[in-house]
Amino acid sequence: MVQLKTPLYEEHVKLGATISNFAGWSMPIVYESTIKEHLSVRKSAGVFDVSHMARILVKGPDSANLLQKLVAKNIEKAKEGRMLGPTAFLNEKGGFIDDIMVYKLSEKEFLIVGNAVNREKDVNWIKRFVEGLEVEIVDLTFEIAMIALQGPDSSKIMKKLSSSNIEDLDFLHFKKDAEVAGVKSFLVSRSGWTGEDGYEIMVPSNYASKVWSALIEAGATPCGLAARDSLRIEMGYCLYGEDIDENITPLEARYWVFTFNKPPYIGYKALLKKYEEGVDKIRVGIKLKERTVPRRGHKVYMGETCVGEITSGTFSPILNCGIGIAYIDSKHALIGAPVVVDIRGKKRKAKIVDFPFITK
Repeated sequence: MVQLKTPLYEEHVKLGATISNFAGWSMPIVYESTIKEHLSVRKSAGVFDVSHMARILVKGPDSANLLQKLVAKNIEKAKEGRMLGPTAFLNEKGGFIDDIMVYKLSEKEFLIVGNAVNREKDVNWIKRFVEGLEVEIVDLTFEIAMIALQGPDSSKIMKKLSSSNIEDLDFLHFKKDAEVAGVKSFLVSRSGWTGEDGYEIMVPSNYASKVWSALIEAGATPCGLAARDSLRIEMGYCLYGEDIDENITPLEARYWVFTFNKPPYIGYKALLKKYEEGVDKIRVGIKLKERTVPRRGHKVYMGETCVGEITSGTFSPILNCGIGIAYIDSKHALIGAPVVVDIRGKKRKAKIVDFPFITK
């Protein structure tokens, strides 16, 4: 199967990145050291190629009405220049089609950013409901690159590279047509997926290399997806296909991407029913007492009873121990309770903790 490549693929090769498949894309996993890249984001600034993520434009007079039916938060509350989310497309059973961010570009235009693995599914899901509506769906993923600058020094770097006062943006706000490194962007938002201050920069694909190189020259460390994964796990953020999918609802995931205070959307009734009946399992953090890393599928025990399973795991450079995201039987999901994790046949001591693993 042919893997897709982002507009920055050759830049990653030049920098000596280890390239591997992620969601059908050839992506940089690590450049030099995952720990070094992780710490650069926590202590200074790192830059990620996130062009593999889905970028879908929904436009037309009926775009808001369509999204009000599909999105689990209230589109009527969306404001131009602000992001709405995280939110989600849910299926009829309340499970995740995808977790998404919504950007209101104008009264008749919205940008949806979703997970790379769900790009085609998201487009097809939206198109299922357009009959009779005056709306157009455009997949911009290949036309517009997306670069994430993350870390406490992000604002300093943006101030060096832009005359558009991007450093003054509030969190989850965005600016269209902002200039970065001499390039007119599609938009720049103050947002990210690491728990740090940062910006996500969308530019025409043919200018991506210029912006990427300028960010590195200004002091940002190039970071791969391995560091992005360890950073998001430290914050307790979900990854689609690992911690959430079509069989998991936001209630079990404790992922507050929805509201009941709007007209029913797809998944609303199932979600309300589960809310009233309760859930059998919930998503929690697992913190080990050693550097061993828990991985997806590892079982969690209380005594001799298996009470849950790891869905994501990593080594935390900040905590100097293994951490994981797990689903635990709701009657055993006691924050602070000691547990053991079966890692390749050895029982490793741990405890149940709440998110985030680290405080900012």
